[in-house]
Amino acid sequence: MTYDVMVLRLGRKIINYVYIIVDRLTKQAAIVDPAWDMPAICSVIEKNNLQIVMILLTHSHEDHVQLVEPLVSRYNCKVYISIHEANFYQFQCSNMQVLDDGSRILLGGTAVTCILTPGHTAGGMCYSLSHSLFTGDTIFIEGCGICSKYGGDPYRMFESMRRIRTMIEPNVLIYPGHSFGIFPGVSMKYVIDNNLYFQIDDVETFVRFRMRPNQPKDYKYV
Repeated sequence: MTYDVMVLRLGRKIINYVYIIVDRLTKQAAIVDPAWDMPAICSVIEKNNLQIVMILLTHSHEDHVQLVEPLVSRYNCKVYISIHEANFYQFQCSNMQVLDDGSRILLGGTAVTCILTPGHTAGGMCYSLSHSLFTGDTIFIEGCGICSKYGGDPYRMFESMRRIRTMIEPNVLIYPGHSFGIFPGVSMKYVIDNNLYFQIDDVETFVRFRMRPNQPKDYKYV
């Protein structure tokens, strides 16, 4: 494997998992969905003598993009986001570059492939590496992202989850934007076997369950 993954658990009321992907050969690094704690992120960067060259955004919700501008100002790195996400929500930031489904970028000698996964938002993106998948709020270990906010669509979420299931190898480790009980980094096989949403094969059943009324609004982040 050509890279390492650093896992940062950040936030208080809302807890996010921010990831730093480090190319072993060059020490070039990418930050996935930076939010909440600039000093904590910068401390890891400086202690490990990393060269931040890019930020990877899975989608444009505030808890995934909140530290983009401060980090760009400090490190002058590129910011990658789905073209569909940027266009739909009119998202803009410094040094932004847009990606489409199947786009491939290099982090030093580490290849990153972009997988368009709408559903939670209109243009959500997962980032696939040789042994890792960064899923934002598309797939959690315990479930999938809500589809009720502006731009969300449970039908597209169903298709995105089916696509990921067919594309991603069972031994690939899954790194979501939030945890609701299980620490990030379990295998795709574990997620498929234990995530209820992957057990539903009928799209209408999936949509009814995902959009069912009276779901808790206060999430128990871990």
